[in-house]
Amino acid sequence: MTTIAVLGNGRVGSNLAAALVRAGHEVTVADRTPGAAADAARTAPIVINATPGAGSLERLVALREELRDKILVDVSNATVDGPDGLPADLLYPGSSLAERLHEALPRTHVVKTLNTMLFTVMTAPATLAQAPDAFLSGEDPQAKQTVRALLTDLGWREEWITDLGGIRTARATEAAVLFVPHVIRSGGFAPFAISVAR
Repeated sequence: MTTIAVLGNGRVGSNLAAALVRAGHEVTVADRTPGAAADAARTAPIVINATPGAGSLERLVALREELRDKILVDVSNATVDGPDGLPADLLYPGSSLAERLHEALPRTHVVKTLNTMLFTVMTAPATLAQAPDAFLSGEDPQAKQTVRALLTDLGWREEWITDLGGIRTARATEAAVLFVPHVIRSGGFAPFAISVAR
């Protein structure tokens, strides 16, 4: 059992928290208010960023001391939304939210994952008709190994998890969010994930 803090109590955060509790972890969910987030992050060795990506950097930098020496699992995408509320562009073109977090929080082990799928797939990958991929980006091998174990707790098989390398690779997976509005308009709001055919 691991103590995990989930920052963000929307669809993504609530879904992840419920699945992690079912897997036997002790989970605290905090809304986006600074006090609640700080209290949750202070007591957990693993913190999941499930806050809206456009405001994540500012919120998490405010928690610099609480996140010191912790693993920060970033599942958010920082986008500029279009009139329909769907992602229209990247907030950090030529970079990524994960890279910005890594630079701003040098004492925190940032690992990017689970940001290339509809939120329901994060905790139920086996429900898709074909095997999805979960990608890992980060500089710390031990932190990535810890996150890999969490993914298996969420139902991800080892062969579905791909370590892409350092944190710079997160700009590729974050850019995949630009597929989302087109996929939704084409096929409706149904579970999907990015998958690499091999």
